[in-house]
Amino acid sequence: MTKTTFFNFTLFDGTNDQNQANAWFTVDDPSGKLVDRGQGTPTPADATVDLNGQYVMPGFMNVHVHVTADTQALQGKEHSEAEAGVLAFTNLQTLLKSGVTYVRGCGTGYDADVKLKKLQQSGQLPHTPHMLTSGKAFSMTGGHGDSPHGGHAVDSPDEMRKAVRTAFKNGAESIKVMATGGVMTPNDFMEDAQLSVAEMHVAVEEAHHKRRVVAAHAEGNPGIQNALDAGVDSVEHGFYVTEDEAKQMVKQGTYLTPTLIAEWVIPEQGHGVLPDWEVKKAADALDDTYVNMRRAFQLGVKFTCGTDAGTPFNGFDLTPSEFGLLTKLGMTPAQAYQCSTLNSAALMGVDQEYGTLEVGKFADFQVLKADPLADTANVVQTDKQVYLGGHREF
Repeated sequence: MTKTTFFNFTLFDGTNDQNQANAWFTVDDPSGKLVDRGQGTPTPADATVDLNGQYVMPGFMNVHVHVTADTQALQGKEHSEAEAGVLAFTNLQTLLKSGVTYVRGCGTGYDADVKLKKLQQSGQLPHTPHMLTSGKAFSMTGGHGDSPHGGHAVDSPDEMRKAVRTAFKNGAESIKVMATGGVMTPNDFMEDAQLSVAEMHVAVEEAHHKRRVVAAHAEGNPGIQNALDAGVDSVEHGFYVTEDEAKQMVKQGTYLTPTLIAEWVIPEQGHGVLPDWEVKKAADALDDTYVNMRRAFQLGVKFTCGTDAGTPFNGFDLTPSEFGLLTKLGMTPAQAYQCSTLNSAALMGVDQEYGTLEVGKFADFQVLKADPLADTANVVQTDKQVYLGGHREF
């Protein structure tokens, strides 16, 4: 058993809004967990790493990624399973390099995340973040996400029950359901309700039997309301969340994953490249989104960090840019990061061991040149150091 002490850095541990100057912590190998930490002179250890006065913060937790997606395949090209697997491996490495140390799949073609996690656990997937898998998403026939290799089409509560049980049998660790249409589908809209309350409730019932969580793609109404009434654990996107829905989310403990970068980047980069209808959908929603989500935040809704990585122009390196957009909702930088360190970890059910840099938790962290609490732009550094379990990956 070897212990390594990292020292000479300023620490933001993700639990509050304060930095600790002249900090140090000790990581146990092979467990990869913090066993001690403090300020000033560190306790003796087998090995030491001088971080030269830089800033340390937890790795990011991104709860909404599509690792098999190709951000440049703007017209929804269908990849083969082999192509999707290679894409996913590359995308996972890009996520980790950007500082993301834990991801939740939120609809993955070919159930690739489930299959890749098995390889990861056997040491065959180097330089990739921890994963909570979802496999393919669940949609209605002809709905958002209904594709040959990307989704399960279900059209009744019984079909949903069978499909969810099968997904868990095959190794999925969470469930993604489609409550509304979306930006990227030409024949439906954000306000189109899709899966019914009864269908989604069955998914929640089956998932909760196994202590798993259900995420609902829900951009407009009445779909957001339907998802809440079904009891989902998180609303993904939620662009048109109302005051009453926000209050219901607080009461039920439902998380909101705003994926602001996904909506922001389409009108920013999509003109002349994407179809006009798709750009218009995103642009029309963005201003409303800020208003609706500011209100939800003020009412006490718990926000998570998710980017919808894999949608058009929404690269797997953009998680750090989400935090600047979160501050537009009235969050301080610390509150924006806590969407990741506290809320994302709690949503995924891994907050006892991941998310913050506290003794007893895994030493998943990033090393930055400038203070993340001073400006969210400082976490967008491209040459940051990234560690998993105290081992440097990038």
